[in-house]
Amino acid sequence: MDIISIGECMIEMFCEGPLSKSDTFTKAFAGDTMNMLVSASRLGAKTGYITHVGDDPFKDFLLNSWASEGIDLTCATPLDRPSGLYFISILPDGDREFTYYRAGSAASCLSPEDIDPAYIGKTRFLYASGISQAISPSSRAAVLKAFQIAKEEGVTVAFDTNLRLKLWSLEDARAALDEILPYVDIMLPTAPEETRQLFDTDDPIKVIRMLWDRGVDMVAVKCGEDGVKLGVNREIHAISAYTPEIVTDTSGAGDVFNGGLLYGLSIGMSPVEATRLGTIIAGLKIRGRGATFSIPRRKEVFEIYVRDFGPQT
Repeated sequence: MDIISIGECMIEMFCEGPLSKSDTFTKAFAGDTMNMLVSASRLGAKTGYITHVGDDPFKDFLLNSWASEGIDLTCATPLDRPSGLYFISILPDGDREFTYYRAGSAASCLSPEDIDPAYIGKTRFLYASGISQAISPSSRAAVLKAFQIAKEEGVTVAFDTNLRLKLWSLEDARAALDEILPYVDIMLPTAPEETRQLFDTDDPIKVIRMLWDRGVDMVAVKCGEDGVKLGVNREIHAISAYTPEIVTDTSGAGDVFNGGLLYGLSIGMSPVEATRLGTIIAGLKIRGRGATFSIPRRKEVFEIYVRDFGPQT
């Protein structure tokens, strides 16, 4: 496989307007590590997921949806717990409103015993996030074990800090980051709020140099509409964001960028080319609603890439 991801995918219910006033919701699925996989899969990557899915009425919906995206589910196993659920709405001022029901979910029961070294050894990239760590102590331990195995197997490790202080404390987030940093090859943080909290700076250049000094080879700091600051081979590049004519829902855009970038690297693109690909698929995604619902397909993404940058080298 090209990319294996570890984490939680939830049932997503999205609506127009405040939750308290909405009568109709659209059912979908989402979760940062799954959003990344769908992005990469729709571009053509061979992907797999390590998680637990709830043995509840949503089980078949989730498993069938993931399988329809071409994601290998060998290590996505049912557990006698509910799947996580969240609601998202877009408020009149454009802000997003999230309401989560994920405590004690099946995916939060992931543990080191669920990590299969042989499965990890089959991939080129292994991916997880701060959310993968934050959902439970056992899941945090599972991520650490998976990254250690990946390092032993020569698998490239990518990590998105994806800080969510509703799930854990900043102290715990920093400690968990420190324990996996020795195994991380590609770091994918977001500025300015997240980097300010985790690294005490909102300057992406300082973040890149700080992570280089900690042994990370490649750092792509996502800066929203200001694009991406990419640090690789001791050089820093500024990559512009791709902005569509209409922006509807930015939820999951950073995850989708990650999928585009990792897919680009998996097919031999340079880090700069892969980052550009990531910005395009993320920019196209924010035209529509839902974290995975609106992720575009390969043809549209590459048409824009070739138009703007020419054929990949």
